[in-house]
Amino acid sequence: MLFRSGTLARRLGLQPLLWLAAAGNGLSQLALAASVWVMPALVFPMILVGTALLGLSFGLGGAPLNSYPPRFFPRHAPAGVVALHTLLGLGLMVGPLLADGFSRANLWVGFPLLLLALSMLLALIAATVRLPPDASGDSLNHRATRNPPLNSSAFWIFAAIAVLYAFAEGTFSNWAVLYLREAKDLPAGVAALALSVFWAAMVAGRLLVAMLVIRVAPQVIWLALPVLMVTAFLLLPAANTPALGLGLFALAGLACSAFFPLTITLASARFPDQVAWVSSMLIAALMVGVGLGSFVIGPLREWLALEQIYRLSTLYPILVIGLAGWIVWRQHWEQRLTVSSRS
Repeated sequence: MLFRSGTLARRLGLQPLLWLAAAGNGLSQLALAASVWVMPALVFPMILVGTALLGLSFGLGGAPLNSYPPRFFPRHAPAGVVALHTLLGLGLMVGPLLADGFSRANLWVGFPLLLLALSMLLALIAATVRLPPDASGDSLNHRATRNPPLNSSAFWIFAAIAVLYAFAEGTFSNWAVLYLREAKDLPAGVAALALSVFWAAMVAGRLLVAMLVIRVAPQVIWLALPVLMVTAFLLLPAANTPALGLGLFALAGLACSAFFPLTITLASARFPDQVAWVSSMLIAALMVGVGLGSFVIGPLREWLALEQIYRLSTLYPILVIGLAGWIVWRQHWEQRLTVSSRS
């Protein structure tokens, strides 16, 4: 569906796609809430339906959510995209806390019902508010977007970067609790807090980068963040105390914070006529990395300790640094050629 999102954006327009994404999110929460009231045999299928609708909505929302910020803030497009992803990270951080609060009050179903109400409100706003017209509306851009950049090596490198980044982020987040609890024998509360600290640091990092990119070239920050990922991977095996564990997962969250939003921003700038399609495909690449990471890294625990897995995981950001460096070098070289040809 993420592949189709960019195509649907050209056929339906970004605003209808945004409305469909918000409505689909609401329906997913309705299905989740309904699992409380249906007969036992239908509980699991209902949850699967809700999960499928959530994934569908996420895919549909990729194109409009990453295409609108540059249109609202054309002079600060990187900051706009990073700010949007900051809000997404904030939701990831606050959502579990809200769910836990409803559960403690024995009102778990109130959580999906609250999200249902918010989604319906957003769908109403998306259907009625006047948003900027699609850039693909004129015939020139329409012709340009008929042929997505599948033949471009730069596009595939951006996609590979997204997959490698997903491996790195997933290794940090998926194993945080198990690593500190089982490998480092730290208290369960500390291990759970480390994951929250990771997401909180990611949100804080995105806020910081959203301000920095106004003054610092996004390429500089983009290349610096995977260096921090390498540092975090190398230091995590030494997380033998609660303070070190929390601090190093905070460093990991800061390192991951704005890397993917900046990847979308730079790829969109590289292919300005295919922003919706490119952003959708990069989110699809991210999801591929999340899925592969879950299935590939898990079995490694049969042969390797988690400390060894973290050390070996430095390969992901190292490869990212090489690929991202090539992208930046090529962009600089193309700009010099353009200047030379004009002179």
